[in-house]
Amino acid sequence: MNSHAAEALQNPGRPLRCRACTAGNDAPRVSDPSTSVGLMSIRQRLYPCPDQRAVLVEHCHHHRFVYNIGLEQRSMWRRDKHLRGELSPPKVSTLTQMRELAELRGELDWLRAGSSSVQQAALRDLERAFQAFFSGRAKHPSFKRRNDREGSFVVRDLAVKRLNRKWGVVNVPKIGKVRFRASRPWYCIKAATSARVTLRYGHWHIAFTTPPAAKIEARTNAVVGIDRGVKNTLATSDGKMLQAPALTDNEQLRFLALQKQLARQHKGSNRRGRTLDRMGVLRTRLEQRRGNWVEQTTTTLAFAYEFVAVEDLRIRNMVRRPQSKPDLDTDNPGAFLPNGARAKAALNKAILASCWGRLLDRLGHKMPDGAVVRVDPKNTSRTCAVCGHCAPGNRESQAVFECIACGHEAHADFNAAAVILDRGLATLAPGHGASGRRGPAVHAGSVNQSAAMQPRIPDFQFGEDVKGKGTGSAPLLSDPRERNRSKCKPRV
Repeated sequence: MNSHAAEALQNPGRPLRCRACTAGNDAPRVSDPSTSVGLMSIRQRLYPCPDQRAVLVEHCHHHRFVYNIGLEQRSMWRRDKHLRGELSPPKVSTLTQMRELAELRGELDWLRAGSSSVQQAALRDLERAFQAFFSGRAKHPSFKRRNDREGSFVVRDLAVKRLNRKWGVVNVPKIGKVRFRASRPWYCIKAATSARVTLRYGHWHIAFTTPPAAKIEARTNAVVGIDRGVKNTLATSDGKMLQAPALTDNEQLRFLALQKQLARQHKGSNRRGRTLDRMGVLRTRLEQRRGNWVEQTTTTLAFAYEFVAVEDLRIRNMVRRPQSKPDLDTDNPGAFLPNGARAKAALNKAILASCWGRLLDRLGHKMPDGAVVRVDPKNTSRTCAVCGHCAPGNRESQAVFECIACGHEAHADFNAAAVILDRGLATLAPGHGASGRRGPAVHAGSVNQSAAMQPRIPDFQFGEDVKGKGTGSAPLLSDPRERNRSKCKPRV
């Protein structure tokens, strides 16, 4: 890998500078971002002064108030019992609510002191929430509670200015210029059309809405199969192991102590608030480590391989709660039999802590269409990658695999990754569709596996720079924000 490819590896959204380096077939190439669909966000750290911070908090309160009152109005509306006068339209929409918002601003001084663009953006957020609900992509919109530790609002008329290589300013309504740290190329930030300012546990961030990043075309003629697990987060068919980061042992002990302290404190007290802030710092630190690991790992995989095969796992179904088992043989009608809910909850937390879904989504965003293939996950851990024999006795334990038919011995995760790769390559053979779930497994050395698609190990290692925190064998601590419905305490 040359120096320009290494530079692109550090900045995946930036095109390679030297055309001579990308002329060969083995050089990675970044495709035209105009061919991608959708938008992406560039999240930068915001550094307001104390006076600016107070106005930002007021913007968050105004956004929450307008969103909640708009949701309440839509929830109360009925076509047969709606009487609003002769000049009012019979249906509630974003346009009618914006007109009434202008009237409300004339009556309330504290609302009129805020920004009209920020308040109108709250109604647009509500409209998008209902569109996502009616299309089946999200739940019904719910009310936003008052929380001084979290909040957000939208800056629609965006204007940014560069101060130097690492700093820039953005114009926020009713405030003016607010500094932010520029960690991405400036031409990416300058292409933003709008932004969202967020507050989370005392840290302010701004997310710029920009066109999608360019696709990465590796041109390395290397293919790989990836097995996702709980003990080992990722195992590749060419013999590499990757582990998702977690909190260190001392941080997990500190988090557990804070949880015990929180259980003894009264709701609404100042001490409880300080405890929540300390817990939020650890949660944010864990989330940033995982996000950094996902971005680095997916970028390196996109530069290293042209074809990636993964299991088509139904993660949402895998993390469901076990059904209760009523005890019908007892006289007590409210008795239930053990259903393994506690063990299943621990497994669910470990699955969510491994970031399976986020990693696969980001890998699909960075690689060209068709480069990531999902295959049928059935019996991948019990099938021999050499002879194709499938039996429960092939896998003696979590890590040991020994085929009872041919005697092949290997690490169970590496063997499963090789089987996944064979099934992925089978989808490229004639007569198979694009979906890997329908294609049968093709064993190693099959005639359907062309010589051009033989696996090749890249010349460089990946997944090394994760800031050296929590990348060992320490138990994973599940972040409750991995799934909104999770109410269990993290496993320590």
